[in-house]
Amino acid sequence: YAALNDLDVYVADIRNAYLQAPSLCKDYIICGPELGLENVGRVALIHQTLYGGKSAGRDFRNHLWACMRHLGFTSCPADPDVWMRPAEKANGTKYWEFLFLYTDDSLCISEKPESILQNELGRYFQWKEESIGPPKIYLGGNVQQVELTTGVKCWAFGSSQYIQAAVANVQKYLEDQHAIGDTHYSMPAKAQMPMRTTNRPELDVSPESTPLYAL
Repeated sequence: YAALNDLDVYVADIRNAYLQAPSLCKDYIICGPELGLENVGRVALIHQTLYGGKSAGRDFRNHLWACMRHLGFTSCPADPDVWMRPAEKANGTKYWEFLFLYTDDSLCISEKPESILQNELGRYFQWKEESIGPPKIYLGGNVQQVELTTGVKCWAFGSSQYIQAAVANVQKYLEDQHAIGDTHYSMPAKAQMPMRTTNRPELDVSPESTPLYAL
């Protein structure tokens, strides 16, 4: 769609995704000295969503949906994580802008995707500045613009990085088995995954700049 309509594609990651959503729960803490000696013993209501909370995913999704609707986007009936709205190019051509949202990963297809991410969605969410730009990887897959032999430009999505990591893991395992004298090269019952088992893409360890509590 982007290639057919000569549109740009940009991606961006939301910084501290869940922590930017208001919480519907009435969670609180008893302040300690780390919140100021004058506040020790006082009750502080946590008004931002907490990682690990039962409602964290729901609160973030509700906040995201509210923001997208306020910006005029409509969720696609076939895939609720795909958002679209009618737009018009500078030359008067009408088209549809698209935003693909998966937790904190976003991909925008538009004549001006950077403006949508920075100036529109940027009013509600903080982005990882280094993540904004033309895509190289999205949701673990390689993304790149290619030119066919016919001269037509299009976007390609592949899994070469994931496969290369999987092959490298198998090669390392076989080398380790050979080093200890195992000539049968038996594979383990549970093979090593290309991604770390501790990998949590929905968690962002970036420093949090938004206050989480209100006295």
